Amino acid sequence: MTTAPVTTNGGSGAAKASKASRGPGRSKSAIGGRERLEIAVLSGPAILLFLTFVIFPVVMAAYYGFFKWKGYGIPTNFVGLQNYITILTDPEFHAVLGHNAIILVASLVLQGPVALLLALLLNKKMKGQSIIRVLIFIPYVISEVIAGTAWSLLLQSQGGVNRLLNDIGLGSLATDWIANPKIAMATLMGILTWKYVGFAVIIFLAGMQGIPNELMEAAKVDGASYWQIQRRITIPLLGPTIRMWAFLSIIGSLQLFDLVYIIWGQYIASTAGTSTMASYMVINGRLAGNYGYGNAVAVVVFFISLIIALTYQRFVLRRDTEGALTGGGK
Repeated sequence: MTTAPVTTNGGSGAAKASKASRGPGRSKSAIGGRERLEIAVLSGPAILLFLTFVIFPVVMAAYYGFFKWKGYGIPTNFVGLQNYITILTDPEFHAVLGHNAIILVASLVLQGPVALLLALLLNKKMKGQSIIRVLIFIPYVISEVIAGTAWSLLLQSQGGVNRLLNDIGLGSLATDWIANPKIAMATLMGILTWKYVGFAVIIFLAGMQGIPNELMEAAKVDGASYWQIQRRITIPLLGPTIRMWAFLSIIGSLQLFDLVYIIWGQYIASTAGTSTMASYMVINGRLAGNYGYGNAVAVVVFFISLIIALTYQRFVLRRDTEGALTGGGK
């Protein structure tokens, strides 16, 4: 019987074989340099665009925020931190900050359950399923200008909504849906739900396509009803999709401007209680001719959004993002 020769140099033969397999011209440093070059080439254009259209405008806005500037020429009237102090101590800004907070919470509470229920119903095979999906998604693709103009006409005192209520014998419910501060916020949330619930439905339906059918079939075999399957299988597995939609809804709520400005305008929004941080920025910045103050408001809104986004990612999306990364254990 023959035995294989045993090396006594601590595995140097295996190391030599490994080194030889890499070839004479492929060292670790060369591979690392090539990978870094590929990353630079592939990510370079995106990084350049990000620096040009995101970071640079934020830096310039912060710079202009230190001046009382009319929007043209080189700013010379330096006011230091006065613009930022005025923003943080202005009761009107505190009010619009509260309005954005209400819109944020109400959007999650209203749009989320409605969209989830519609997505669960539309995920079943039924007649006219495609048409219903299109009808639900149409409001989202309609331009904000068109949607805002249409609702502003319908919700006027003599608009279509009040005329319809009078025609069906509910004239006592007719009111000024836009200017009445008691219901203006509810009116806004109704419009936002109508406008953006279709987007959430499409996202939820897309997430449901990734749930294995084998789980549904096994639950049916065990005698689970349709709603038990949705509650114990579909909704839990849809968690990452729901959390990502919630993140997008939060960011959109903080940046809301177009529908508020189109429907309520620059004067009614503040008195009706529907003004937002973005409308506050436009009214007190561009329309007031104080672009330095407007830039300072933009910086404050940016940092508020950034802090909320980072906090949400840290405590809510962390598990989802860690599960999506590869090579984390290396």
